[in-house]
Amino acid sequence: MPEPLKIHIAGPDDAAFIGRIYDEGIADGNATFATGPHTATERMAWLEARPANAPVFCADRDGTRLGWSALAPFSHRPWYAGVAEYTVYVARDARGLRVGSGLLEHLLVTAPAYGYWKLVGMILADNPAGLQLAYRHGFRTVGTHRSHATLGGRWRDVTLVERHLDLPEVATGTHSGD
Repeated sequence: MPEPLKIHIAGPDDAAFIGRIYDEGIADGNATFATGPHTATERMAWLEARPANAPVFCADRDGTRLGWSALAPFSHRPWYAGVAEYTVYVARDARGLRVGSGLLEHLLVTAPAYGYWKLVGMILADNPAGLQLAYRHGFRTVGTHRSHATLGGRWRDVTLVERHLDLPEVATGTHSGD
């Protein structure tokens, strides 16, 4: 039986891993509009430039890094100070092992310590794994940006999801029209 998932704040030794897993997501074509490659040097600069309320975490099991996640302020406007956009990436060979669930659960628990009361996600509409992960953790769809940007030469839709962290569970269901 594998040991439990261990999650830690990303540091300098994680930069190359974060870049490699990010580039796997880019190559798969349904995780992000970003392009690569993301080198250890570039990811180190990215980590160092993040404000204190934009943590990055890495997940390990049995001494192997398996995925990473992050929170980032949703907007620079002060009235949105408690809203964060979340990110979760899992190594190809670790998909289906509940690494994404562990990382997202960790974000949900730790986000209030960084001043957040709500998490939002922007997930490519044809990323069923990303959408299912969000729904399993109480996020609801709030809309779709149609033809939001191009990826691989074609327009792609983005599904917007949200979860309010300090409302009762019933308020974070997948229904719309609140």
